[in-house]
Amino acid sequence: MKQLRKLLLPFSLIYGSIVAVRNFLYTSGIKKRFAIPKKSIVVGNLSVGGTGKTPHVAYLLNLLLAEKLTVQVISRGYGRKTRGFLEVMKTSETVVVGDEPLLLKKRFPSANVAVSESRILGIEQTLSKNNPQVFLFDDAFQHLKIKAEINILLTTFSAPFFKNLVLPAGNLREFSCGKKRADLVIVTKCPENLPEEDKKEFRKKLNIKNKNIFFSRIAYGPLVPFNSASETTFDKILLVTGIADPVPLEKHLTHSGQVLSIRFADHHNFEQKDLEEIHKKFDTFVLDGNGIIVTTEKDFVRLSQPEFKEQLQDYPWYYQPIDVIIDEEELFKTKILNYVRTI
Repeated sequence: MKQLRKLLLPFSLIYGSIVAVRNFLYTSGIKKRFAIPKKSIVVGNLSVGGTGKTPHVAYLLNLLLAEKLTVQVISRGYGRKTRGFLEVMKTSETVVVGDEPLLLKKRFPSANVAVSESRILGIEQTLSKNNPQVFLFDDAFQHLKIKAEINILLTTFSAPFFKNLVLPAGNLREFSCGKKRADLVIVTKCPENLPEEDKKEFRKKLNIKNKNIFFSRIAYGPLVPFNSASETTFDKILLVTGIADPVPLEKHLTHSGQVLSIRFADHHNFEQKDLEEIHKKFDTFVLDGNGIIVTTEKDFVRLSQPEFKEQLQDYPWYYQPIDVIIDEEELFKTKILNYVRTI
């Protein structure tokens, strides 16, 4: 498959060049950018997904809220079936606001979360109503119409941008030189206890002049039952995911039992027939053992819609919450808090 994609390299050069020209028009000042009239932090990546944006946005949101700051999260709301500006409520549906914004709202009920494909519209709508002290943008690294003060670029340890190609031959949204716009870089999904020598070598390969490079890893919390799940002991796990990169979770769960993985596309909108197939697979899988069904927190948000309640209640469904741990965490926090404390 990779070899076939490389045949598309000429199209990647065309696409990447078009994006590069567009970016130059903004960064050179030829095209006007909207200066955000508040503190502003962007979290994004160069690839099309799978770098762990949502848990890192959640990390930052938790940090800022702990400082008693009024924070406004703005996301595009990828996967929603609506358009325009919408505020996200705890009772919102994923088809209306998207799964990631709803996950953030459910985790942080006091936070202001909104979706808008036009980030400028999102800023204007929330400025007058919430008057936030800090804007936090989920996945807006390529959204150069706005001029944020801190741009945080994420790239994974196992599939960094310097090993990738631009779409359609690869998964990058732009040429890797876009990294120059980053103020901070976080290398995500790192192995536990990553040696300093490996970090040093990775920094060299990133080839970024500034020294604001951090490494983070996933921290898995205890499994959380949906509602009626009751299995306390199990030796089999049916893993159901609709995310870009389920491999780290698959590896983690193998420490708890035999894992059978069902993968859907990222941001998959589940239907009744999906649950029927999942439950059939589960019944067959656990014939000679005790089993549970595990999904991600993002998928849980999509599955916790009212229409699925009856189907789910007779099966032992759990979701796996995750957080991130950042190496040199105090230094990272200091950089972020020093910036926002100048309000």
